[in-house]
Amino acid sequence: MKFDEIDKKILDILQTNCKITNAQLASEVGISPSSMLERVKRLENSKVINKYVALVSPEKVGRGTFALVSVALSIHQLESVDKFIKTFSDIDEVLECYHIAGDEDFLLKVAVRDMQEYQDFVLNKLSKVKGINKIKTTFVLSTVKFETKFKLPEEVAEEA
Repeated sequence: MKFDEIDKKILDILQTNCKITNAQLASEVGISPSSMLERVKRLENSKVINKYVALVSPEKVGRGTFALVSVALSIHQLESVDKFIKTFSDIDEVLECYHIAGDEDFLLKVAVRDMQEYQDFVLNKLSKVKGINKIKTTFVLSTVKFETKFKLPEEVAEEA
């Protein structure tokens, strides 16, 4: 998919405020509302825009304890990797799961209420998965930076 400076402006604005109306967005970008609607739909259909979400304060919903959990598998065959991915894709405590290179195979971002809930997660979910060789946990003391907005390249991308 090709996108231009107008698409970049749309993406920049929507990353900051996805609740903006189509008319307001069109006015800020400088095109008609009908053209805006068409452009946004094209960005959504091509998966440049994946979804719209509300960013919830973890502390306000009882999920203020974060852990970064490194997992090393004992077997590095496609079947064991796929099983791990499928298992942790549906576990509520796991916010993010990255397949990584290095000494460990996966990095999980886990959000829990407290240490007791983390212990329950490790004992009743994580440690029951066959094929895990090593688990290493790092607890987040505070969040120094949390950003969801991507800096778009200065030059106009030809393909997205």
